[in-house]
Amino acid sequence: MPRKLKTFVTSAGFFDLAVAAPSMKAALAAWGADSDLFHQGFARQTDDAAIIAATQAKPGVVLRRPVGTAHDFTETAEISERALVGAAASCPKARRGAKRGKPTRRGDGAARQPAAARKATGRADDAKQQERRLARQKREEQARVREEERRAKDVAAAEAALGHAKAEHERRVAALDRERASLDRRASAEEKDWAREAERLREALRRARR
Repeated sequence: MPRKLKTFVTSAGFFDLAVAAPSMKAALAAWGADSDLFHQGFARQTDDAAIIAATQAKPGVVLRRPVGTAHDFTETAEISERALVGAAASCPKARRGAKRGKPTRRGDGAARQPAAARKATGRADDAKQQERRLARQKREEQARVREEERRAKDVAAAEAALGHAKAEHERRVAALDRERASLDRRASAEEKDWAREAERLREALRRARR
């Protein structure tokens, strides 16, 4: 035989939460709480007929409404500035308790947030950290690409300078080779001329000795 459902309520951030569950433990599990909110005074069983009717129509489903208001509990409640102002105006006892530093059941302080709210805040912080990490990685990747482009330009400039210097060197060597070939031809011609001249002079010397 199924266990009879009870209706339990708590607060998380800007919302009151309600759920129909067979036990406090089941309610804590539905809220995602990792501590005993009932023992801490942040959750309780309610006998409000409207809340009971809403939750009993959707057993096990966490319903919510703007904190401190008398709005109907729904799955898709939304918070607004008007609702917050109305909640503050309708809860003078909560305000007096806050002034005296006494905890209230429906406070929205970060120190009294149930686990569901803390988990949601943690997920938002994780998302922001992920965004910052991705942004940092993007900047680092862009810097790496710029550095590679700069290095590629430097390499291209150095290769161009080397190619130009090599071409100039080869041009000068070719010019020297042409000059050397010209000198070789002149030296060869000079040797031939000298051979003829030397032969003529030796012949003259022989005739003079006769």
